[in-house]
Amino acid sequence: MEEHNATSVETFILLGFSHLPHLRLFLICVFSYLYIFTLLWNNLIILLIINDSKLHTPMYFFLANLSFIDVISPSITMPKMITDLVSKNGVIPYRDCITQLCLILTCVATESNVLFIMAFDRYVAICNPLQYTKIMSYKMCSKLTCGSWLIGSFFSIMLSLLTNSIDFCGPNQVNHFFCDILPLFYLACSDITLNVTLLYASDILNGICNFVVILSSYVSIASAIKKIKSEEGRKKAFLTCSSHIMVVCMYYGTTIVTYLHSIKNYSESKDRTAAVIYTTVTPLLNPLIYSFRNNDVKRALKKVFCK
Repeated sequence: MEEHNATSVETFILLGFSHLPHLRLFLICVFSYLYIFTLLWNNLIILLIINDSKLHTPMYFFLANLSFIDVISPSITMPKMITDLVSKNGVIPYRDCITQLCLILTCVATESNVLFIMAFDRYVAICNPLQYTKIMSYKMCSKLTCGSWLIGSFFSIMLSLLTNSIDFCGPNQVNHFFCDILPLFYLACSDITLNVTLLYASDILNGICNFVVILSSYVSIASAIKKIKSEEGRKKAFLTCSSHIMVVCMYYGTTIVTYLHSIKNYSESKDRTAAVIYTTVTPLLNPLIYSFRNNDVKRALKKVFCK
């Protein structure tokens, strides 16, 4: 391995769920089924949106991007996690670990940005409906989506490069099922002040700021819905937002627990539990929430299955 830094660690050992040997077979089955159904549902949502012309709207364009992230994100962690459970061997090369870290951080940051854009889309649709088509043009939607990926990628690449410069002189056991940033910081034997500062800056810009804007958007949306005279109109407006609100709550509820605390207060069990939820459970629930609570998606599903 090239001498890119002073590290003496060439491989990491992902401990994963080695502390639960009696549940190994159960976990293999559960995570395998979760992964399979996650891929099936999210790919189905993407195909429905591509093939059904009635779903060619900004809201479903962003939903397709969310489903795309929910295909990639578990694919970065779950195959390795399941393989490690089967083989009881959690060894991962140093470079592969940094690559996995970069990819998962990109997905986490980009998903936050996409959820922010989806909230903005609902805000324009309900609070400024007459200008909706003009504001949320295809060109604008494409720019917003590309911007989400570029911003998410920028911070993840910077954090990964800084992590790659850390000295790891042992132990090399990562108490996690994938190479996440806080467990790696916990193993550092060199100064990580700059790393932590950039992580918190990313958390504020990609996390807290997005969350505050989303909350502000829904305050305005709630105010606009109250002004709708017909009960049917209020119900329709609420239903277009309720699915997104549920997804936002699941996403931020788990990522805040995972990333918004200090290294000193790092809790391996709590961090791992939250990571299981946002890398395995949330990507499966996202398409199910939109499928069962959205009449347009249900109609498209019926159309496909009836054929």
